[in-house]
Amino acid sequence: MADEHIILNHYNLTSAFPSSWPTEKDDSDGSDALERHGSDRRSLVPGSEKLPQGQENLAQKDEPDPLGGSDSVVKSLRRKGLPVEEDSRLRNRFLLSSTTFSPSLFLSQVHSQASTQELLHGLETLSRSIDSKSASLKVLVESNFERFVRAKTTIDNVYSEMRNHGTDPEPRSRGHSRVTSRESRHFRNLSGQGPRSPNLGLGKSTANDKAKNALKKESEYGVQGIKAPLIEAAVKAEEIWGPALGGREREGHLKVIMESVDKSQGVFKLGKSLSDLIKRKDYDSLVEEYGQARKYADEARQIADRAYRNEEQLTDSQVHQIVITGRMWSDVEGQIEDFKRDTWRRLTNVQMNGQPSRNQASTDGHMPLISVLLELGVDDNPIWVWLLSQYDYLKNKINATFERSRVEIEVLRRRLANADAPSPSVTAGHLKVAATKDVEVNGSSLDTPPVVELWTLIYDSLSHLLSLRNGILGEMIEFWDKAQTFIDGKVQKTLPIGIDGRSRKHHRLSPDGVKDLQSGVVELIGMLQEHIFAFFADPPIEDVSMLYSPSPISPSPATPISAHALSPYAHQDSRFRFDENNPPPSSPKRGEPWEEFAFWPPYANSLSAVHYLEKCLTLLGSAAGEMATLRPVASGQSLPEKLRMTVSGARERSLRAACAAWGKDAEVLKYLEDWTRVNEHQGLTNMPSYFTSFETVILLGMQKILYISEAASKSGAATVITPPAAKLVQMVRSSFVTSMYKALSGMVENAERSASLIATNGSAGGIAVAKTANSEASRGNRNIRLLLTLSNLRLLQSETIPALISQFETHFSITLTNERAQIREALTQISDRLFLSYTTPISAALSTIIHTGLDPPAAFTSRPSEVRPYVYDALLRLVYTHTEVSTTTPGGPLTNQVLSHLLEQMSEAFLSAFGKTERYSLPALMQATLDVEFVAQTMSQYTTTRASKLQGDIYVQLDQKTTKDASQQLQHELEEMRVVLKRLREGSRNEFLCFKKERGRAVSRLE
Repeated sequence: MADEHIILNHYNLTSAFPSSWPTEKDDSDGSDALERHGSDRRSLVPGSEKLPQGQENLAQKDEPDPLGGSDSVVKSLRRKGLPVEEDSRLRNRFLLSSTTFSPSLFLSQVHSQASTQELLHGLETLSRSIDSKSASLKVLVESNFERFVRAKTTIDNVYSEMRNHGTDPEPRSRGHSRVTSRESRHFRNLSGQGPRSPNLGLGKSTANDKAKNALKKESEYGVQGIKAPLIEAAVKAEEIWGPALGGREREGHLKVIMESVDKSQGVFKLGKSLSDLIKRKDYDSLVEEYGQARKYADEARQIADRAYRNEEQLTDSQVHQIVITGRMWSDVEGQIEDFKRDTWRRLTNVQMNGQPSRNQASTDGHMPLISVLLELGVDDNPIWVWLLSQYDYLKNKINATFERSRVEIEVLRRRLANADAPSPSVTAGHLKVAATKDVEVNGSSLDTPPVVELWTLIYDSLSHLLSLRNGILGEMIEFWDKAQTFIDGKVQKTLPIGIDGRSRKHHRLSPDGVKDLQSGVVELIGMLQEHIFAFFADPPIEDVSMLYSPSPISPSPATPISAHALSPYAHQDSRFRFDENNPPPSSPKRGEPWEEFAFWPPYANSLSAVHYLEKCLTLLGSAAGEMATLRPVASGQSLPEKLRMTVSGARERSLRAACAAWGKDAEVLKYLEDWTRVNEHQGLTNMPSYFTSFETVILLGMQKILYISEAASKSGAATVITPPAAKLVQMVRSSFVTSMYKALSGMVENAERSASLIATNGSAGGIAVAKTANSEASRGNRNIRLLLTLSNLRLLQSETIPALISQFETHFSITLTNERAQIREALTQISDRLFLSYTTPISAALSTIIHTGLDPPAAFTSRPSEVRPYVYDALLRLVYTHTEVSTTTPGGPLTNQVLSHLLEQMSEAFLSAFGKTERYSLPALMQATLDVEFVAQTMSQYTTTRASKLQGDIYVQLDQKTTKDASQQLQHELEEMRVVLKRLREGSRNEFLCFKKERGRAVSRLE
């Protein structure tokens, strides 16, 4: 172990098995080796440490413990985890041979666990070591004392000779020792000064010249004699070697500059790097580069400050570093200031998505800008500046969007109002859409294209204001949500605090700022509420100059507004481009109900009205509920109340418009009748189906408008959507009943008029109308129209209208007791009216046939064997009627109803005609009885109670107009008359086969 320690110290190694050649061995050059070999001089202390400058230090790299504890102090310290091998200063404090040796530190670390006995033993070891070294030094001094004295005397003599050179020598003292004299003579002989020359006293100049070289202050310590020649030589050297030496100096200066440039490459690249990062919008790297630039600037500033405090001269490299850093910092500061100005501009121009989060998966464009401004350090608060810019942006956008939308709506409304109204057949064609599935999914076929275009523009305009996904309201809610996150301090946790924490003050909004934000949100909601209320409540505007005059609002850098929103000339829609000298004419005043509504397209039907108004009110109700739930709005009282008024006012105005259109369309429903039969029931036309579908769609739409049911389940809806007033429910109730009456009246008009009410070109407003030969024949035949209408009315009375009334009661939660009875009574009256319209001409014809056949009374002399011809004529007329009714309404009850009624009318005609004869003989009585009985038995299945009564009355009347004998004789002839009647019935069976089925038997005189 001891041998290993000696080897390591001798070769300056830290390990017995080194892995690489020591670097200090590489630093040594050949001159060191030559000097070492030439002089063969080694270190006096084995294992001494060599400094980086090539000098040796007496402190060794390692040594045994002076207290005798171990053979290596360094190993002991290494085991305790101290980095003594890497830190030479720390190691020297533990080595006794070092001048920085610390006894207290040595004992606390190397002997921290030593006992008192061990320390006393170490003290004895140390004392013995000191004593042995002291004895060695004493022997060394005693053996070399004479050498030390002779060396001192020689040095003194040399100095005296040099100082007194060129002056008269002083007498020597006899008291000098023999040794000294001998050594002095020896020195003079060695100096080349032999015995005095005989010519030594010749000339005084030699002494003066030598005096110039004396080592005195007066002779400038021996250089006075050569000073002048040196100066002359320097001048000559400057003349000859000056250019060469100057070039070398410049070379050195350039080398210093190049070294500074090489060391400052990072400084030179910072400006270009910042420019590239700004172009790439790499904000993270930009902040890092800016921090590096500040670091360079701080280092240069510290160099200058340190030199100023210490009054030191700056080196060339330091000067170059300060100059280069200063130029770099000036460029960086300029770029950063330009970047800050551009970032401020972009921050104020950042617009939100409107997707709540209004795309929340999309990145927030303002956050990177705010972060980089805070990181770079700014005086103004970027959070507050962005919030204010968004407030100004939303405020201007609300006004600009609403004003332009209202003008565009008015332009299209005027064009519609000045155009011709659609014909009833065109309107009816669109009303037929209610019977198709398109009414639920497609609104384009509900009305004429210009009307649908205006409805679409109205809804889109409201969506741009009130939509939560892509409207201004969505942007407002998103703005408040982001403002709330800043107020709560949630976002600030991820924001940087800037250089030295200077941006920390911008992380918290002041209480006054929070109040201003809340007031701003309330103001924006109030503006939106006022605009929507004005749109529904105010009449159409008169001034549309906004489309052809410059906008009074001019965008500013702080509040950018898109050109589409403000500039009238940037709008590319050709519908709203017109000559300034030829604006759209005002709407004509014709007393139409739509003239006082800005949101109601002229000539719009009720289907499109309920469809689009329901969508608009649903949008408004949802938006109002969202606005009412915002914290700044909910905490107040006036604005929620205004929102309720806006929703209620829009609902009332919309309901008025829809009811007016409903009543007008009810008058057009008669044009839906195309007399096309239903495939499943040939006795009915499509009119009941069209009517049912129309009323069903209207009722459902009215229910959605009245209760705004689609928005009632949304957030905050209960706050702003109130139950409808009783007058509104009554308005819908009256409109429903009125539409029933108007539709029924139209059906009667269709049946009684012979002119066609449907367009003859086969289409109505683009809606195809199916034409068949059957429908054409029905349209031209009044009787068929009456029969089909009667069949339709029967269906309406039994099924359709009760179902519609039940729907109304379900939708609106009211009972139509009186209306139900009134409508039923009206249907009965209408049915009776049409029934009489059909049967009265036939009854009149039958009465004419009967009266003509019995007037004048014929004279009968024999027993009758045939019925008279007029009976066959009347029955044939009934056969024709039966055919007409049964083929028009097959399988329906109308045939029995009509023929029963006609049988009653025939009975009355018989009664009237027989009453004109004063007296009947027995043959005449038998003939009259045979005629009446033949008709009664032929029409027996259509006999009613009234018909039976009338037949009884006829027989009574005949008995009254004959003698008693004739009546008694008639009783004897009855059997013969039965035979005749049976024969006649069998003979006419084929002619009257349609009357074959019997439902009951009439009162027969022959039974």
